[in-house]
Amino acid sequence: MTTQTGGITHTLHDTVEAPGVPPVEALIDAVRRHFQRTGQWVTLLAVCPNSEAVLKAALVAARDGRAPMLFAATLNQVDLDAGYTGWRQSDFVNLVRAYSREIGFTGTAVCCLDHGGPWLKDRQRSESYSYEAAMDGVKASLVACIDAGYELLHVDPTVDVRLAPGEIIDIHVVAQRTLELIDHAERHRRAVGMPRVSYEVGTEEVHGGLANMDNFRALLDDLKVGLLKLGYAADSASADVWPIFVVGKVGTDLHTTEFDAEVARGLSQAAAAYGSVIKGHYSDNVSNPEAYPLSHMGGANVGPEFTEIEYETLITLEAQESALALAVEVRSNIAAVLEQAVERSGRWKKWLLPVEAGRPFAALSPERRAWLTRTGCRYIWTDPQVLAARQTLNRNLAPAGIDGEQVVISAIANRITTYFKAFNLLGAE
Repeated sequence: MTTQTGGITHTLHDTVEAPGVPPVEALIDAVRRHFQRTGQWVTLLAVCPNSEAVLKAALVAARDGRAPMLFAATLNQVDLDAGYTGWRQSDFVNLVRAYSREIGFTGTAVCCLDHGGPWLKDRQRSESYSYEAAMDGVKASLVACIDAGYELLHVDPTVDVRLAPGEIIDIHVVAQRTLELIDHAERHRRAVGMPRVSYEVGTEEVHGGLANMDNFRALLDDLKVGLLKLGYAADSASADVWPIFVVGKVGTDLHTTEFDAEVARGLSQAAAAYGSVIKGHYSDNVSNPEAYPLSHMGGANVGPEFTEIEYETLITLEAQESALALAVEVRSNIAAVLEQAVERSGRWKKWLLPVEAGRPFAALSPERRAWLTRTGCRYIWTDPQVLAARQTLNRNLAPAGIDGEQVVISAIANRITTYFKAFNLLGAE
């Protein structure tokens, strides 16, 4: 959803958005015009809304920084089963709208699907979904996203759990499945009369990724031919169903933070020939964010980093609570509660190193438990014991004039603002 039409265009260029153009495409068009006029590229930021605090902080940062905001929600976070945030697609969109009104944000906010593909939802793997069941689940989720008002859909059928370890999925198979999912989404969107949406394709997680230029071009060439066969316009001049974002492997992942500007520049140049721009995932804690606009990156996803900020701020607040110990009857013990909740969730197991396989949580080193807790907190913010501990923490801090919730939101918003600065987004609205 967009809270306001026009948005970024007021600063980046002087023309008005064309009626019917999806907001993300309007933003990228504005970036291109701005670059032609000023020589400065702008990279869009997509925040992964893994908690209510992160969602609120993103909108506060966007309001204060006069910047557009994209939210990239995975099916683990937001889906028909309410995900780990407790939100269905309609809940998520309504919450963005409601909080925007509450804080007076009238800029551009876009709700987006991240990684919509078979077996990319943890439940589909843990419950051993068949290919047919996994695809049916994704199709139902795409429909829910469209009905709720999402305006960007990342179609990502790049995982196939039936393949042998180390076997690489064929890029032509990826293209065929991408076409099937896009066609399903478009048929529904048009049947119910919803506005056009934008699409994102590819992933950084295919072996060799889309940094492999042969794979990159093969995917986009197959999509162009396939979309035309399905009856959609698929050229950069008149495209009505063409991916604005292509996800590229640009050096960052869960354990690396160095953005590869040289690879990104090559991918950006290749994408431009197709009318698309490159999007980077796993941009969390990246060491050189200023290189993104210099490489003409269209967008970047950041998510787990903000959960880490939320966690670290709560630990700092617990230290302040401890300083008030004489006036506190019941302590929150938030650090212990968070660790216990992460352990109970079982989600930490997917990040175990090979040498740690099979070990219970308690047998891991304190450093590893701390890392797993900090990283895994995104899954347990709605745990009843966590919610109760946070309420206790905030109640204990209030007499000292400390608003715990606002301290957390401000800390996350400050970190988001550093990306706005690096990406040339401050004042873009």
